[in-house]
Amino acid sequence: MPNHTLSVDTYQRISHGYDSVASRSHSLHTDSYRDPAFLDIEQQQIFHKSWQFLCHEEKLRKPGSYVAAYVQGQSVFACRGNDGELRSFYNVCKHRGHELVQGSGQTKAIACPYHAWVFGLDGHLSSARRSELIENFNVDDNCLDAVRVEIFCHLVFINLDPDARPLAKQSESLASEVMGYAPDLANLTHAHTLTYQIKANWKAVVDNFLECYHCPVAHRDFCTLVEMDTYKVKTYGIYSSHMAKAGRSDNKAYGVEDASVTDHAVWYLWPNTTLMRYPGRGNFMVWRFYPAGPEETYEVFDFFLESDTPNEAELEAIKFVDEVLQLEDIALVESVQRGMQTPAFNQGRYLVDPDDSGLSEHAVHHFHGLVLDAYRQAVPA
Repeated sequence: MPNHTLSVDTYQRISHGYDSVASRSHSLHTDSYRDPAFLDIEQQQIFHKSWQFLCHEEKLRKPGSYVAAYVQGQSVFACRGNDGELRSFYNVCKHRGHELVQGSGQTKAIACPYHAWVFGLDGHLSSARRSELIENFNVDDNCLDAVRVEIFCHLVFINLDPDARPLAKQSESLASEVMGYAPDLANLTHAHTLTYQIKANWKAVVDNFLECYHCPVAHRDFCTLVEMDTYKVKTYGIYSSHMAKAGRSDNKAYGVEDASVTDHAVWYLWPNTTLMRYPGRGNFMVWRFYPAGPEETYEVFDFFLESDTPNEAELEAIKFVDEVLQLEDIALVESVQRGMQTPAFNQGRYLVDPDDSGLSEHAVHHFHGLVLDAYRQAVPA
């Protein structure tokens, strides 16, 4: 991968006005939301060094199960070996580079569909047709290249950085928080997926997610789903938590009359993943924001429920997310992206509540600090 760098002058311009204290800080300069050069830096310094969600562990519980995916442009797959070990590899044959598997499924070995080289679920080459006819061929020199994989809160994550610290250590107390709110997560199953193409930089989408200052203005139905006076936001090393109690009266979002989950519990995990538990029956959602270009984001929203077929109330909740909440947010961030094209706006201020309420933007400030830390790594010493 090319080594993209950021000049000292560019870094100083982008970070000018940013202060470690949110209440006296300016936000990131808008060039980082528009210039393709920053996306190159982000791919190198952020996405190729961070933990990326792959799937719920339910898909990889049985020996021989596998899941293939693209992680920030890299084709990879994870599989459960016959020895019970979970492993992950680049999804590429060592012969001519053909992808080995697609989607998900069950297999006893990994056979390349191009020339039928066969790899064990431990990544070792077990057979290569007619390889006995060539000189100096060593099976051990043709093993699959491993990729970091980790099960975190019953969710499978991949990291392309071989030197990355384990997610469980990087995220400190996040696992205990998630499992405290979602003790049934291991038993939930995939039930629905929503996807969106958004005409806005991925950071603008994350910015919007990290504050509810806009909620009373833009999400009036959502504000009846939760009690806004209980909404609290806390920031930690690589994550932030966004907590509120379910509404105490009838709401205009979706019905929660028989809800067993009475908390709105949401976590943002650096750089592009959110973990969510909404009021209702047992549920969990994993929402990801993938950069599809400097001014385009691809969103994936997976729902994990008590059964793989949503009931009537859950269908109502999914419809609310898809047809109300998401449409409101997409309109907001696309308008922001258009506004960033004008010379009238380069940076803004964070509206900060010292009580860490949901109306505060201190989690946006926290996110921008992480982005600037990553940019700094691209500045030559």
